[in-house]
Parts: sequence; C-alpha cells; structure tokens
Amino acid sequence: MASGPLSIRPVSSKRDTKQFIEIAYRLNSGDPAWVPPLRAEVAATISPKKNGWFSHAEAQYFLAERDGQTVGRISAHIDFLALEMPPEQGFGPGTGFWGLFEAEDQNAAKALINAAEDWLRGKGMTKALGPVSLSIWEEPGLLVKGHDHSPTVLMGHHPAKYQAWIEGAGYKEAKKLLTYELDVTQQFPPIVQRIVAAGEKNDRIKVRQVDKSKFAEEAEIILAILNDAWSDNWGYVPLTQPEVDDVGKKLKPLVFNDLIMIAEYDGEPVAFMVTLPDFNEPLKPLKGSLFPFGWAKLLLWLRKPKARTMRVPLMGVVKRLQSSRMASQLAFMMIEYIRRAAVANYGGSRGEIGWVLDDNQGMNAIADAIDSHVNREYVIYQKPL
Repeated sequence: MASGPLSIRPVSSKRDTKQFIEIAYRLNSGDPAWVPPLRAEVAATISPKKNGWFSHAEAQYFLAERDGQTVGRISAHIDFLALEMPPEQGFGPGTGFWGLFEAEDQNAAKALINAAEDWLRGKGMTKALGPVSLSIWEEPGLLVKGHDHSPTVLMGHHPAKYQAWIEGAGYKEAKKLLTYELDVTQQFPPIVQRIVAAGEKNDRIKVRQVDKSKFAEEAEIILAILNDAWSDNWGYVPLTQPEVDDVGKKLKPLVFNDLIMIAEYDGEPVAFMVTLPDFNEPLKPLKGSLFPFGWAKLLLWLRKPKARTMRVPLMGVVKRLQSSRMASQLAFMMIEYIRRAAVANYGGSRGEIGWVLDDNQGMNAIADAIDSHVNREYVIYQKPL
C-alpha cells in the first residue's frame, strides 16, 4: 500500500470525472461477487444533464489521491425535496447525504467522509446520511449482509470492510433495508393459494398486465399509486416526472408485459408490482464495457431474456387500502401471476423482493407467508454535523 501524503480534491474536469468512475473498477476487481456497471450508465447517473434527479438536487464529487494515484471517491449531495419531508420520516430540514463511496484504505475513507461532511456543513446541513447513491430511489444503504453472492439489477454491492470504516467515522444506523429471496419454482403455501383463488372469484378485482405499447400512460398510473402508497414511509421523497422520464428510458428495455402487474378494484388502479429480469446476469461478464461485442450480447439477451433471478424493486397499494385484507390479497395475486410468468416464460427459478424497510410489518408478513428469507441487508447511516 502506498504511504505518501493523502489529498482530497473536488472533481472539476472531464479527466477527474473519468477517474471518479474508474476507481470503482480497480478497487472492486478482486471481488467475484461484484457486478461492474456499464461505464456509460455511471456517467449518466452523475451527470446533471442526464439524470432527472438533479432537477431537485445538487452534488459535489471528491477524489482521494496518494502518490499520483486515485485511491477513493465520494459524493456529497442535497436533495431539496428531502429537505421538505417531515423529520419523523427520516429526512427533513438540514438533512444532507453522501454516497458513491469507494476507498482503498481507512485513512482515505475517513478523509473522504470528512470532505463530504464539510461540504454539507457549508451548505447549512446539520445531519448527514449515507451512503445514498445518489437518489434514495437508486442505491440506498451499505451492504452489511450478503457479500457472498452477486447483487441483482439496480442493487449495490460493497466490500465488507466499509462497515467498520463508516461506523469508525462516528455513524450510527438510521434504517436497515432488507432483501428477501425465494424459490419461485415452488407453489406458494396452501393458505396463499386460497387467498389468490378467492380474489379470482371477486368480480370487483382485476389484475392485469401492463401494456408496453402504452408505456407513458402505464408509467403515469404506477407513479400515482407509488407516490400515494409510499408517502408515509421512512425515507420517502416524491418521484418527479423528470426522474421518471430518465428512469423510463433506461428501464424500458427491461419492461415485459407479463412481469409488471396493475391491480384494479371497481375499475380503479389501486396497486402495482414491478418485476425485472436480472440484467446483471448477462452484464457481469462484460466488465463494464459494451465493446467490442458486449452490445450484441445484451441486445440478443433483451430480445428473449432468460434469467435465473427476477427482482421486485417496487410494489405498492394505495394508502386507503393499506393494513386491509384487500391489500394482502392484491399483493399475493400479483406475486403469484408474476411467479408463473417468470418460470414459464423466462426460465426463472429465484426471486428477490427488495428493498423492504425492516419495520415494514405488512411487507415482512407477506414475505414470510410466501416462504422467503432475508439474503441481503443494507444499512443507511446517520451522523449529526
């Protein structure tokens, strides 16, 4: 390990931005579970011109350098919508964030976190949460359990040593996020099957596939349900139209009609479930680059994807039905229909549901009922500034 003086400086050029992106590939290259993201996607995420999140946020990126080599990176950022949220939901006035964290050693980690904290203080923030990279809807939290297997699509993966470094910098757990896995080749327990069958006999309930040819309209329906269903959750920040537009462009190739369901009650959309085939499976061997032949391999996979794992990143039921039997019934129906499609049409054998807040009793109860178990845990840390 290099022993020269360490320096922290803000990213201020295209060359700096390239170093900011590349350091993750060097530091994680020895981890067989890490899935290198496409460099173009990382560049788009950190670009205010290409990420709709920046319509209500600002960020500063920092590099750690020693002996002329980049040894770490971090972002410090403020989400102005998060500042407007009720403090009892985790954010609120004075809340800043840091994320996109990578460090070669503990000294670099400490210096990077200090730099992020100083920038947040300079902006008037009184509390720091991290890692959150960048939006709370993107990659929240540090992986603290599940390092032995690769993450699924749109999930983070971090070295186990980061936990001690972050906690050593004075951070305490603010919230734990869980991911559940299950064998989707097996039918659900009899009680769940009975609940699904009863729902199918109820003429007031309709569970339908999305229509990708009406992508914008379907996305609008899901966004409306999502912003209502999640509005009281810890860490909630409204999803805005610029974000939805950008995420839609990125995820549209992964949208398949039979893997996304909308539930209607008396003709009104009241619940949804989004499932994505695990894009990380074909992505991992490409090592972050589409060239020379990666683009062709991904294009072929997208035309007729076969994936072992299906991930459920989002689901929700409108607030007025939450804590009711109807909410559970709609959830079980959507999960069952997607389970069938995943096995029959995509070769799926494994499902992941997450993230789920560790104190979300409703979702945790559903996860227990379908015989799933926690396979990954993430922690969002906080510290007063």
